This record gives sequence, C-alpha cells and structure tokens, in this order.
Amino acid sequence: MSRKSASAAVASPVIEDKTCASCGRRIEWRKKWERDWDSVRYCSAGCRRRGVSDQDDRLERAILDLLAARAATATICPSEVARAEAGNEDSDAWRALMEPVRRAARRLVDRGEVEITQRGSVVDPSTAKGPMRIRRKRR
Repeated sequence: MSRKSASAAVASPVIEDKTCASCGRRIEWRKKWERDWDSVRYCSAGCRRRGVSDQDDRLERAILDLLAARAATATICPSEVARAEAGNEDSDAWRALMEPVRRAARRLVDRGEVEITQRGSVVDPSTAKGPMRIRRKRR
C-alpha cells in the first residue's frame, strides 16, 4: 500500500465549530491546537488578554434592554447602545464603545439571543463588515 492511499484511508477528525469567548468570532482550527482543542476558548492572544469584562456584560444587557423596549420586529444600531452607555458626558465618548458593542452582539448571536443583519438579511457575525443592525432572533 502506498503512502498516498494509506493517508487517504484515514478519516480526518470532525472539528466542531467554536466561538471566541471574548470577541464572538468563529475560531479557526489550527494544527498547533490539535492536542488541546477542547480547552481553546479564545481566537487570539489579544482576546485572551481582554477576556470578558463587567463592561462587556453591561453592554450585552443594554442590547437586550433596548430590544425589549422596541417592537418585536424592530432592530437597533450598535451606535444606539454605545450612545446610551456613554451618556451625555462627552459627545464622542460613545465612539470608543462601538467595537465592544459589536463584540457583545456577536456573543449574543452565539448564544442564540439575537441576529445581526445587513441590508435586512441575516449575516455571519464573524465576517460581517460595515454597518449592521441587531434584532431579536426570529423563530
């Protein structure tokens, strides 16, 4: 039996999808994680350092609260959440919260609580770039 046919006969393992605990993006499997794939929680060293803070938990709650205050089919913009959390202290303070709000929304998508849309269509939060809207998950 040749090497080529021997390797073709070995079934490759099925790798389950994982989502980063910090940013909510899909974690791509890497060969170096083969032995400890079950313990991988973060997609990068930056996400491992950042983790999930109290602010991240507040932003998740703020997203859900804003959605609860709207009609069942309504959507919200991440900037609405950022502005609500920043308050009226500084007119541009909300801008620094935009990426944390987007991360919070991606984590909520992973838990099945919300959906992220662009131009009215549900998109993959790991690859979505540009303007987005957040809505309750439709059944």
